[in-house]
Amino acid sequence: MTRIDTELAGNSRLDRAAYQTVRFIVVTFCRLWCRMTVDGREHVPASGPFLLAPVHRSILDTPISSGVTRRRMRFMGADKYWKQRQFGRLLSALGGFPVTRGSADREALKRCIEVLEGGEPLVLFPEGERKSGDEVHPLFDGATYIAVKAGVPIVPVGIAGSERAMPKGTKFIFPRKVHVTIGPPIEVPVGASGKAQRVAVRELSHVLHAELQRLYDDASRRV
Repeated sequence: MTRIDTELAGNSRLDRAAYQTVRFIVVTFCRLWCRMTVDGREHVPASGPFLLAPVHRSILDTPISSGVTRRRMRFMGADKYWKQRQFGRLLSALGGFPVTRGSADREALKRCIEVLEGGEPLVLFPEGERKSGDEVHPLFDGATYIAVKAGVPIVPVGIAGSERAMPKGTKFIFPRKVHVTIGPPIEVPVGASGKAQRVAVRELSHVLHAELQRLYDDASRRV
């Protein structure tokens, strides 16, 4: 199999301009078609790296996440999408970066930490793949581990209505109301290592889970 170079890309002026253009189109569509509203924008850091952690109910959650701030958000994607050079270039311009699926998870962790250490915000869904229902599912510790390792705050986000707007298995976006509630940043412990770090990560995951449920419930009442 041809090795895919997974260097972080998409940092040219042209790429950043492309991101802002596409972001404008996506956000405008969400506002008009899905009547998307957002509460809590003041909680999103204006500078510096942070980890945006939304609940995940629809493929729409990724573009919706770009609407919480004008800053460019970074997303992780399977490297197979970068095999087509032009399509890969587009994904990079839109904030994506490739990770080799099937390899050790530590590569994904490394790439995510590189993004944050580079000063950029990163989107990670702590529930993992898309879920369904009103309850926030158990979280993977990957998101909190990355935040602790990089020493960046976690910004929790509840997104409601996206599952009805674009349910799993459909290719059509229905005109359903979507609301986003952003919570205050959760600060991560610093200086922990070894067993203390593992305990801190687990405790942080519990805190994040409770906050995501609160925000998801709040957003759900507004759709």
